[in-house]
Amino acid sequence: EALAKIISMCAANKISKVLVGQHGIFSTPAVSYLIRKYKADGGILLTASHNPGGPDADFGIKFNSANGGPAPESVTEAIYQETTRISKYSITQGLTVDIDKLGTSKFYIAGIGDFEVVVMDSVDDYLSYMKELFDFKSIRAMLTGSDGKPKCDIIINALCGVMGCYVKRVLCQELGLPESQAIKCVTLPDFGGEHPDPNLTYAAELVESLKAGPYDFGAAFDGDGDRNMILGKKAFFISPCDSLAVIADNLECIPYFNKTGVKGYARSMPTSGAVDRVAAAKKIECFEVPTGWKFFGNLMDAGRLSLCGEESFGTGSDHIREKDGMWAVLAWLSIMANKRQAGPEHGSVEAIMKRHWSKYGRNFFTRYDYENCESAPAEKMMSNLQAMIDDPATVGKEFSNSGKTYKVAKADNF
Repeated sequence: EALAKIISMCAANKISKVLVGQHGIFSTPAVSYLIRKYKADGGILLTASHNPGGPDADFGIKFNSANGGPAPESVTEAIYQETTRISKYSITQGLTVDIDKLGTSKFYIAGIGDFEVVVMDSVDDYLSYMKELFDFKSIRAMLTGSDGKPKCDIIINALCGVMGCYVKRVLCQELGLPESQAIKCVTLPDFGGEHPDPNLTYAAELVESLKAGPYDFGAAFDGDGDRNMILGKKAFFISPCDSLAVIADNLECIPYFNKTGVKGYARSMPTSGAVDRVAAAKKIECFEVPTGWKFFGNLMDAGRLSLCGEESFGTGSDHIREKDGMWAVLAWLSIMANKRQAGPEHGSVEAIMKRHWSKYGRNFFTRYDYENCESAPAEKMMSNLQAMIDDPATVGKEFSNSGKTYKVAKADNF
């Protein structure tokens, strides 16, 4: 329903061409790539994970700019200003496009001109691009084995979001993952009544499968496919911060970076400093940015950044201008395939992570989420925190718990 209205409004507002995924399905990273590949002027993404609105708070709209990334603040502020003075809108009546059927539909809009809608395969272009970035042959050899038995047994859960078709095409058809190990890969409008967030709480079914089963690797994706969770055998959990650091330390396992080189690393302010340690050891530039992928995009467009991530389960590189869940999974599988050349025990998720901690030390972080809070006490809490941060006595202060004492080295509000 929403897509039909958007297409009709595009036609009425002199947009000449619209690309739309079959059945209305595209992952957010795929849209970022398509904007860049086809040199579109931007893209409209309907994603429940982005500032949810609508009657049931399950519908959000995001605009991506011509670089493929989330609109910068200058654009979002201009859009907001338009909403304060809009008095009418234009829409084409009677325009019908079958988004379930692949192909191009051409129309003539009276008083405006020609209008074209291209319904595209949701996965084709994205899959072709992933084949350019990664060594699919080595990953497939690990997942299938020469005797047909997998050297590495994996399970993937798409949580009934858009990633179902990507899992089936990329991991099942191309890399040999049995379809029985591709879980919840039917995209449902309500995500099957569950919350499509790839964390230990909402992807509990995946966690239990890894604890009970023979699987060496597991991953889950969020509703629009830009975030991911990585797990090892017996549900060994990899925090998003550690995932970023491990990938940063092993970029030579990914063909894309052997071609482009590594320009820099970055993380959002709430993300732990694990990647900072890797950057320091490798003498590569590392940035801390405010929360929001658009800030990574600025650095990428300036040629300063190759790899970045957030503590909220988002990881990505400069191959596009969005975080990319499938890319992160393929990155981990590439690293595992590479390390297994020294023996299977070297290529497990747990072994890779523990070697990393042994080399760099271990960073911990805590994130607290508060939902549906009253404004007044929440604002009081924030003002109390700000006062503590502004107090010169905070740095150097000691806190003790469970027989251990910790000293504050830094406190900041980005």
